Amino acid sequence: MPLLRFDMLEGRSDEDLSRLLDAAHGAMLEAFKVPTRDRYQIVHEHKPSRVRIEDTGLGIDRSDKVILVSVTTRPRPVEQKQAFYRLLCEALQRDCGIGSNDVMVNFVENTDADWSFGRGEAQFLIGDL
Repeated sequence: MPLLRFDMLEGRSDEDLSRLLDAAHGAMLEAFKVPTRDRYQIVHEHKPSRVRIEDTGLGIDRSDKVILVSVTTRPRPVEQKQAFYRLLCEALQRDCGIGSNDVMVNFVENTDADWSFGRGEAQFLIGDL
């Protein structure tokens, strides 16, 4: 059920994007133990002049491969979030050649009432999920 939004600079191939999305999905499956078909991912590509992702003064150097991953989800334990950060960076490095300095993640938490997967119903509230 987590919704992952990826903001990045434009210019990646469809194959690169597919590897990136698959890597992120694998990290999510392992960290959150969600069903395999629980996959909601959106890519937003931006012109370089439209993006500034700096380092909050941490001395983190970024490249043109930088991505911001926003995860909208029900509340998750800190341990799962930390596992996701690590697993995501490992998968993106291994499968896409994106270093951990180029991966920024933020979580946006909401409640069961904030989700409808279709049919005009709140599936978490009515017990379908």
